[in-house]
Amino acid sequence: MKKLVVSCFVVGAFFNASAQNYWKKNAGKTAKVILTNSKTNEKMVDKGVVKFEKMAQPKETDACIFVDPDFKYQKLIGIGGAITDASAETFYKLPKNKQKEIIEAYYGKNGLGYTVVRTNMNSCDFSSDSYTYVKENDNSLKSFDVAHDEKYKIPLIKEAQKAIGKDFTFYFSPWSPPAWMKSNKNLLKGGRLENQYYQTWADYYVKFIKEYEKRGINIWGLTIQNEPMATQTWESCIYTAEEEGEFLRKNLGPTLWKNGFKDKKVMIWDHNRDLIYQRATTTLSDPETSKFASGIGYHWYETWNNKTQLFDNLLETQRAFPDKFLAFTEGCKEQFDLTKIYDVSLGELYGRNMINDFNKGTALWTDWNVLLDETGGPNHVGNFCFAPIIADTRTGEVHYTYEFYYVGHVSKYIKPNAQRIGTSSNRAALTSTTFMNENGQLVTVIMNDSDNDIDTNLWIEGMSAKLSAPAHSIQTVIL
Repeated sequence: MKKLVVSCFVVGAFFNASAQNYWKKNAGKTAKVILTNSKTNEKMVDKGVVKFEKMAQPKETDACIFVDPDFKYQKLIGIGGAITDASAETFYKLPKNKQKEIIEAYYGKNGLGYTVVRTNMNSCDFSSDSYTYVKENDNSLKSFDVAHDEKYKIPLIKEAQKAIGKDFTFYFSPWSPPAWMKSNKNLLKGGRLENQYYQTWADYYVKFIKEYEKRGINIWGLTIQNEPMATQTWESCIYTAEEEGEFLRKNLGPTLWKNGFKDKKVMIWDHNRDLIYQRATTTLSDPETSKFASGIGYHWYETWNNKTQLFDNLLETQRAFPDKFLAFTEGCKEQFDLTKIYDVSLGELYGRNMINDFNKGTALWTDWNVLLDETGGPNHVGNFCFAPIIADTRTGEVHYTYEFYYVGHVSKYIKPNAQRIGTSSNRAALTSTTFMNENGQLVTVIMNDSDNDIDTNLWIEGMSAKLSAPAHSIQTVIL
């Protein structure tokens, strides 16, 4: 591989005296480096420490990433993944020792540090069958029962909750109301919620929250509707921005508050970046609607296989609504192929999205299925996808993809309530984000998705530590 000229990662100036004194007192300070390198097949390997030495002003010809702790932005709510029916069913088909391994890998003290769990209310494509929690035409919801979830989903959620502890952040999303509430009388293939059932559907969310919390699973938040602009072959329901706003303003919001759930974080949209600004500015333009919404959720499927995702739409939306948090609620690599589960491109897809999402203001980041089987399912409509961990239920073997490790370079070291620090890159090949944990620890994640190794320096107020960013690698530098 060709080596490029020396570049610099500038973890920038502290303009207050105490910070300047901190670095003066810590000349010779070291930083720990964790590396995943596809060429050498190293996965989150501790590469030891690098030492800081004096270095003058970087040259304009140097490739640099500038990070300045004086500029502080959003705080991290958390990072995690979805426990769907498919994930839970796959989990309980595995031997006990493999189940324990997966819980530790995601949620244990030595794992990826996941604190966020999303799940589906009613069935979704990643369910083995279609289901709801009520009987046909039960407008009173007296038959409401989550017994379906008690077999697989709830036990796995509780396993995650136990391992996570106090930072457990759990939210849910519906893919479709019951068929009898919809215009097409079908859980699948779109349709819209009939006006006469707006209140019944709002009551349904409350029933779900109460049943889960009765089982000890505290619900932090919810999205109103998964992908409200997609007519899918699986469970789906269509809302315009105005319809979503009306449902939140007149039914869902007041119903949650009346039932003592004012603290639940309601997220609008929950679809792709392409329309996020239009949806937010339309739905939240009315103050009476906006007061019930805490965040704006989004997915990445508008251009998931393209390096030019619409990240700037996030920044524009955050500027328009600084009082709302941005939440990445779902993303995965589609078109599953078991022969490609070790491709580094899977990890780079995640690294590229996570770093850019955070740099544009995202506060919550949730992967899609935490676990899938050897088919990329189960999925009752054949929409098979990749996941960070793939389990072969025929043999009990568990496969960790590059998705797992690339997410881990962020989630393992950047903790809830960490604050993002200003970061800028002058080379497209080098992508980076930086957060400061509550204990003052500075964590910089650096990804090189090019074909060239790049020699680098980590530069802080005239002090520099030499690094290398190998081709198709990601590393975390902890100061």
